[in-house]
Amino acid sequence: MCGISGFADFNKRTAKETLEKMNRILSHRGPDGEGYGIYNNDTAAIGLGHRRLSIIDLTEGGSQPQTYQSLHITFNGEIYNYAEIKKQLEQKGHQFHSHSDTEVILHAYAEWGSAALQQFIGMFAFAIYDEAKQKIFACRDRAGVKPFFYYWKNNLFLFGSELKALMQHPEFAKEINTDAAAAYMQYGYVPTPHCIFKDTHKLKPGHFLELDVKSKSIHTQQYWNVYDAYNQPILKIDLPDAITETEKLLTNAFQYRMVSDVPVGVFLSGGYDSACVTALLQANNTEKIKTFTIGVPDAGLNEAPYAKETAALLGTDHTEYYCTQKEALEIVPELPFFYDEPFADSSAIPTTLVSKIARQKVTVALSADAGDEIFAGYNRYDYLMKYGERIKRIPGFMRKSAAALMDVIPADAIPYFNKKYLFHSRYEKVKSLFKNPTEQNILMSLTSQMNAKDLAGLFKTAIKQIPTAFDSTELKKENFSTLSYMMAIDYQTYLLDDILQKVDRAGMSVSLEGREPFLDHRIIEWAAKLPMEYKYNNGIKKFIIKEIVHKYIPKKMMDRPKMGFGIPIADWLQNDLKPFVNKYLDENFIEKQNIFNNSEIQRIRKSFYQGKSERAEKIWYLLMFQMWYDKWINNN
Repeated sequence: MCGISGFADFNKRTAKETLEKMNRILSHRGPDGEGYGIYNNDTAAIGLGHRRLSIIDLTEGGSQPQTYQSLHITFNGEIYNYAEIKKQLEQKGHQFHSHSDTEVILHAYAEWGSAALQQFIGMFAFAIYDEAKQKIFACRDRAGVKPFFYYWKNNLFLFGSELKALMQHPEFAKEINTDAAAAYMQYGYVPTPHCIFKDTHKLKPGHFLELDVKSKSIHTQQYWNVYDAYNQPILKIDLPDAITETEKLLTNAFQYRMVSDVPVGVFLSGGYDSACVTALLQANNTEKIKTFTIGVPDAGLNEAPYAKETAALLGTDHTEYYCTQKEALEIVPELPFFYDEPFADSSAIPTTLVSKIARQKVTVALSADAGDEIFAGYNRYDYLMKYGERIKRIPGFMRKSAAALMDVIPADAIPYFNKKYLFHSRYEKVKSLFKNPTEQNILMSLTSQMNAKDLAGLFKTAIKQIPTAFDSTELKKENFSTLSYMMAIDYQTYLLDDILQKVDRAGMSVSLEGREPFLDHRIIEWAAKLPMEYKYNNGIKKFIIKEIVHKYIPKKMMDRPKMGFGIPIADWLQNDLKPFVNKYLDENFIEKQNIFNNSEIQRIRKSFYQGKSERAEKIWYLLMFQMWYDKWINNN
């Protein structure tokens, strides 16, 4: 894993020094080296930059940018099946001078063009400049494990692994997109393809971009779509065969993620997904797998005893580290640098801590994300299955009458309950579901921190709802089920913009490559076609994964409530982080900033400190935005 950056300047004003500045701010992504390529033609000045974290082929043969014929590449990621692709290309007459996957990408692109992407099993974001055809080709892997930001304005095209690289260019315009800021306040992240700045975008997963240098035209095209899997007929397969085939596929995908010339480890929690990765890898490797777990007991975050028990049973080389709450809190001021677009998932803190511990022993760590999205593991799926259908069964006139009554009687006017934790937000969500009990509205009520009314009161200017993957209608009627709908949406939204962004930035903050074994595209293409009862079986989530894990770890060891990486945000904001809240939500700061309605910010802050602890999430979202703003707007 590395950091990439580059430009195509049709005004020919960008010098190598600017590219160096763009590249070097990504040094945490690649501390092992840097490289540059500048290519001038009659139309534009073009530059490619690269920061190297050496993983495969540790020699100079793995350095970038690399060149083959008229093609120049800067690449971030890994192609796990590069050795097989290399053999195919050698049979076609291609000759190689290194053992790197980067060289394989160049030759594959020369041979097959954009169709080469169909061959790749991996995580990747790269840009290729074709001098002969005068085109820049950029792409992003199917799930979006690797990030790719780009900017296009005033005849200047910029790209990079992180937004901060683009911000180093003197002509990058930091104009905040308030609609994107509103989406952040709704979800806790800015949804793809949008960005916090105008004229700036995230390349969608499963898409490539082509910039025609001669005509100065950009177009993007999709090469992979998760709905192509969900829209396939459901397989007719019995459960024992499904378990066997799923385990075989998982084992193959997990083994691919061990391809490396440097030490590899696994993040092990107390849950099923990381246990699945660890169990299958240890069962198929003679060397002890290195596993890592952290606990923060005084913050109420401690799965370490469960992980230790699992590691002992499987026989891994296990490292556990108990962090203090002070160590966790010290991460908070660092967040705006690494999360250079507003980001509110507080589990970035423990993810950064466990990355720091792992980096002391390994350069690559496998995570177990996406098991919930692929195999139906989230608690909200339970909520949907248990209550969604009940609400739908209530006659329409009764639902609408109840909603109308709730419009007249606000939550704060209901004695006793108005003092209960989260009553206000739950009241509003129930009212919304009474009005519109569709799957989309149920999903939005479960994933949104603020609704349209909240956002309208929060911002000074009128807000428009931006189009996102939440709006998709690509799931065919004959394939539609409530769970399939939610899982497909989660795969393209929460997984992409929250989980994967969190893990990428946390790992890269300490130069640790994170790999996602469940995000081998073959797994979702298989799992989407499995009968739903193999994933969600009579209230048992991730049923087939649990059946596989129980072959290696006794069920009685694994049966416990899902924990996750929770952080006691309300307590922190009331105590240790209160000075941050007072500084960044100060009336003068808000007034000068001129984005939010000051009175609404002060109302939220005041009610939180007067005992409305359910406002903690809103306060945290606001604090993360303000700290980001102070870092990248005020101080730049």
